[in-house]
Amino acid sequence: MKNYTRVLYLLIVLMLSGKTYAQQTVQPGNENYGKTLNIGIGLGGYAGYYSYIGHELPVLHLDYEFDIANQFTLAPFISFFTYSQSYYWGSNKNPYRYYNYHQTVIPIGIKGTYYFDRLLRLNQHWDLYAAGSFGFAFVSTRWDTDYYGDKKYYQGANPLFVDLHIGGEYHFRQRLGLIVDLSTGVSSIGLAIHN
Repeated sequence: MKNYTRVLYLLIVLMLSGKTYAQQTVQPGNENYGKTLNIGIGLGGYAGYYSYIGHELPVLHLDYEFDIANQFTLAPFISFFTYSQSYYWGSNKNPYRYYNYHQTVIPIGIKGTYYFDRLLRLNQHWDLYAAGSFGFAFVSTRWDTDYYGDKKYYQGANPLFVDLHIGGEYHFRQRLGLIVDLSTGVSSIGLAIHN
């Protein structure tokens, strides 16, 4: 958790220390949002998609936005998280002890985003949006090699991935911004890199 706090502080310092970029004259609603790589780190919510784990998890998220219509983008995404648990088990032939269980989950899908900049008459420094993600989670599960109990004890992630988002971006450079994405599954903070 300390590493995530350090990254958050670094992003805030970058945002506050960066010079405001020279604004081009862009009328509200004519801005292009696509051709943007979004890189975020966050926590898989206890109450969200990863709630079966019972605690927050660090998650890495990447997506790349393409303009589809006025103020609407689609972004293929990939996320990654991993965790381990211990399970106390034994039988007549196996000693009772804690056995380790490790799972890696990689959700892959598409995120649709609608920007409210025109509706809210925001200047070029700000982008506010609502979005939805849909995809599938690829799950890899490993147990200790000497565990012979029920390997389906931890059911793990649902292969169907659905997430709702609200968020915003503050542009502190022409091609660089700070993004905050709050969602029903993984809330994150990160960088938006515009081409």
